[in-house]
Amino acid sequence: MKNFFSVAFLLISFAGFAQIEVKNGLFLYNEVFVISDDFQEDYLNKMEAAVFEMPKDSPLRLQVINDLGYYYHTRNLKIALEYIEMGLQEARDKNESYWEGKLLVSQGAVLLRMEELDLAEKALTDAITKIPESEGWLLYTNLGYVYERKGLLGEAFTYASKTLELGEKYEDSKAIAMAYSDMSNLFWKQGKFDAALNYGLKSLEIFEKRGLDDLDYDFTLHLLGQYMVDLNRPEEAVTYFQQSIDLGERYGFYNNLSDTFIALANLHSQKGAYKEALDSGKEALRYAELLQNEFMIMRSYMALGKVSNASGYFIQAADYLETSIIEATENFGDKFYLSLVYEELSKAYEGAESFQKALIASRKSDELRNDVFTVEAEEKISLLQTQMDVAQKENTIMLQEAALSRQRILQVFYLTLAGVLVVILFLLYRVFLRKKKYSVLLEKKNKEKEFLLKEIHHRVKNNLETISSLLTLQIAKIDDPKFKQVMEETYTRVQSMGMIHLSLYKEGDLKQVEMKAFFEALGRFILDTFDAENRIDFSAEMPVLELDVDVAIPIGLIVNELISNSLKYAFPNQESGKISVSLFEREGNLILKVSDNGIGIQDNPTAQGTGFGRELISLLTRQLDGRMTLINDSGTEFSFEFLLNNAA
Repeated sequence: MKNFFSVAFLLISFAGFAQIEVKNGLFLYNEVFVISDDFQEDYLNKMEAAVFEMPKDSPLRLQVINDLGYYYHTRNLKIALEYIEMGLQEARDKNESYWEGKLLVSQGAVLLRMEELDLAEKALTDAITKIPESEGWLLYTNLGYVYERKGLLGEAFTYASKTLELGEKYEDSKAIAMAYSDMSNLFWKQGKFDAALNYGLKSLEIFEKRGLDDLDYDFTLHLLGQYMVDLNRPEEAVTYFQQSIDLGERYGFYNNLSDTFIALANLHSQKGAYKEALDSGKEALRYAELLQNEFMIMRSYMALGKVSNASGYFIQAADYLETSIIEATENFGDKFYLSLVYEELSKAYEGAESFQKALIASRKSDELRNDVFTVEAEEKISLLQTQMDVAQKENTIMLQEAALSRQRILQVFYLTLAGVLVVILFLLYRVFLRKKKYSVLLEKKNKEKEFLLKEIHHRVKNNLETISSLLTLQIAKIDDPKFKQVMEETYTRVQSMGMIHLSLYKEGDLKQVEMKAFFEALGRFILDTFDAENRIDFSAEMPVLELDVDVAIPIGLIVNELISNSLKYAFPNQESGKISVSLFEREGNLILKVSDNGIGIQDNPTAQGTGFGRELISLLTRQLDGRMTLINDSGTEFSFEFLLNNAA
C-alpha cells in the first residue's frame, strides 16, 4: 500500500500534462504525441519516473517503455537504447511478440542514428513479421532512413512509397504526412528543390490538420526552411526555422535543434553574417554533443568549416572539416554528407594554397557522390532493360562511354595539377594563369561532353533504325495474323523511340524534346503504317512544350499505343474519323489527352490483342507517378495527369 500511494502521489503531479495517471488503482496512459501534446520538455523525466514505479505485470508497461526509449533518442541515444533493450528483454520474457516487434522498430531507429546501419537494418527486418501491417509504416519509414544513409536513394524512395501506400490503405494521416516528408527530403538530396518543396508543403498541411506538434512535424518545418534557403527565399526560411526551434526547445528535440542551427549557419553565411553563422554552428554542435550523435556532431563541424571557408579563414576551416571526417569514422555510412565535407575541405585547402591536398579531397568528394547517384542510374537502366531487351547493347555502350568520360575527367585533373605546380613558380601571375587555364579546360570538357552525348543519340538512332528494318523484313515473311500484329506493334514502338533520338540529334538540344513536333511526326508515321492517312484526320492541338528525354520517351510510347489502338478498334470497316493529341501544363502538373470520335469501348467487347499494350501503358503511367482517366462518350478519351516536378 505504501508503494501504491507513493506512485499515486508521484503521478498526480503528471495530471496537469495528462500523460500517466492512476484511477481506481489502474494506470492510465494518454499516449504522447498521439492523444496529447499538452506537456513541456520534462515529459521524458516524468515517464521515466513512472516506468520505475509501474509494476512489471501492468499491461501498459511495455508501451510506456517503448515510447520512452523511442522519444529519448531526441535527447541521448545511449540512454534511449538502454530503455529499449530493457523493454525487449521484458517482452521476450513474457512472450509478447507484438511488443517485441514494436521495440525492435524503436531499436532500429536508434541504431541507425548511432551509425550502426547494418544492425539497424537487421532489427527492422526482424520486426516485419511481428507487427500488424496497419502499424508497419514506422518500420518502413526507418528502413528508408537506413538506405538513405547508405546512399541508396532509390531503395529509400521505395520504402517511403510503401509508407504512403499503408497510410492511404488504413487512412493514417501521420503515415501519409511522414511519407511526403521523406520523399521531399530525398528529392532535396537529388537537387530537385521544387519537387522537394511541393512534397514538403503537402506533408506540412497534413501535419497541421492532424493538430499534434510532434517530432516529425518539427523536422518537416526544418526541411521546408532548408528548401527555402536553396530556393533563395531567406525570409520564409527564417520563419520555418524559428517555428522548428520553438518546438524543439519546448520538447527537447535536440536532434532537430542541431539540424536547424546547422541550416541557420548556412543561411547566415550566405548573407555575410559570419559571426551569427559561427554562433549557430556552435549551437548545433552543443546540441549534437548532448545527444551523443556522431552523425550530427560530424555535420556540425562541417557547418563550422563551411562558414570559415566563406569568411576566408581557410586554415580554421580545414581544422573543422578534418575534425568532421574524424568524427565520421571509417565506417560512416552516409556517403552523401561525407562527399559534402570533402568538397568543402577541398575549398579550404585550395584557399590555403595546399593544392595537392585540395585535389585529393576533390577526388574523394566526386568518388563518394558517384557512389550515391550511380546506384539510382543503374536502377533506371535495369528498368529500361525489362521494357525492351533489344536495347541492351545500347545500354552497354552508354556505360562504356560514361567510363571513358570519367577517365577523361581524371586526365583533366592531372593536367590541372601539373599546371598549378608550374603556376606556383610564377608568384605574380599564379592566380591569373590558374583561372585562365581552368576556364579553357572547362570549355573543352563541356564541348567533349556535348560531342559524346550527341554521338550516343546518333548511335542509338541508327541502331533503332536497324532494328526497325529487321522487323519490317520479318513482318513481310509472317503469315500468322496475330503474330504479325504483335511484330507490327513492336515495330511502331521502336520507331517511336527512334523519333525521340532523331529529334535530339537533329535539333541540337541534347536533353529536351519538343513534343508538339514529335507528336505530329509520330501521328504521320502511324497513319502511314496503317494506310489511314486519307481517312483519318490527326491533330496535335497544343502549345510548344519541351520535356526531358527521360519523360518524353515513356509519354511517346503511351501516345503510340493509344493512337494504334484507335486505328485498330475505333473505326471499323475503314470508317473515317478524327484522332487528336494534346499535352500541356496545368497547376504544376503535365496533362496528356488522347481522344478519337470512333465507336468507343463497347460494353461487352470481344477480347482483342495480347493485352501487352494495356500493361505497357499502365507500367509507363506508374513510372511517371501519374494517373489515368477514361471517358467513353461519343468516342474515347484517355486523360493522364503527371506530376511536372517528376519530369524535371
